[in-house]
Amino acid sequence: MTLPRHARYDGPVLTREVADAMRAAFAAGHAAWSGSFDLGRSRGEATLSTTAWRWRDRDYPWPDALKERTIYVWDGAAFVAAHRYDGALIKLVPTEWGAPTFEIDGIKMLPTSQLSPYADAQRKVALVAPRGKHVLDTCGGLGYFARACLEDGVGSVHSFEKNADVLWLRSLNPWSPDVADDDARGRLLLEHADVSTRIGTLPDAAYDAILHDPPRFGIAGELYSQAFYDELARVLRPRGRLFHYTGTPNRKTSGRDVPLEVARRLAKAGFATELALDGVLASRAPGTRAASRAR
Repeated sequence: MTLPRHARYDGPVLTREVADAMRAAFAAGHAAWSGSFDLGRSRGEATLSTTAWRWRDRDYPWPDALKERTIYVWDGAAFVAAHRYDGALIKLVPTEWGAPTFEIDGIKMLPTSQLSPYADAQRKVALVAPRGKHVLDTCGGLGYFARACLEDGVGSVHSFEKNADVLWLRSLNPWSPDVADDDARGRLLLEHADVSTRIGTLPDAAYDAILHDPPRFGIAGELYSQAFYDELARVLRPRGRLFHYTGTPNRKTSGRDVPLEVARRLAKAGFATELALDGVLASRAPGTRAASRAR
């Protein structure tokens, strides 16, 4: 059975660590195991028997051997890996922090080496101070920027994500916000669209803050272009803040300084810039005039 593409998944989420812990508890003679079935967001209890384990009034068969670095969900007949291939392998990947990252063809899309990818999103979101503001989230990914904005009391957050498979991963990830969640309803707008083309249709000065977390330059160079930065300036209100994730790709191999290149283009678009965390923090300089949207 194929999982609904974007229907919100509410079944158990397993990793090898969770499955092994339940098996160990049963082998030790315990009738129940307490732990998390949603990657650390909450705790629950499963009752254990020889042929199955029971959680939330439903029986599940013991899964076959599970792989490391893989997240599994129930598809109605078996536990299946949260990945798919459609020209590229996209995969939800567990972390020691609870909140997962994801990979595309083996390339990790979120930082996990020093802190949770969600905690990383929280500290970046804090730079634009979203409380009460209207925020543009250009490349939504798993939605961690959006969730952090919602938890900080954002007025509204408008997120774009063009990859349908990323949206599918969001539907499986307990850490991803959903537009139907109580705290998101009416405040989170999620569009399945390419922001590089959609931005030209957005009104002038529509947002108080922008979060821009694009894929690396080699994958999505259009999201680093002067034309796109000019559009970001146009849709941002004067004195509005923007955080642009850049990382430091190719610095060791080619000497290229992507954060500096980004800062220079943003300055040309009318932003005051400074390096912050692993990107560039910018503000729409008062007194500058952003290009008006073509009519």
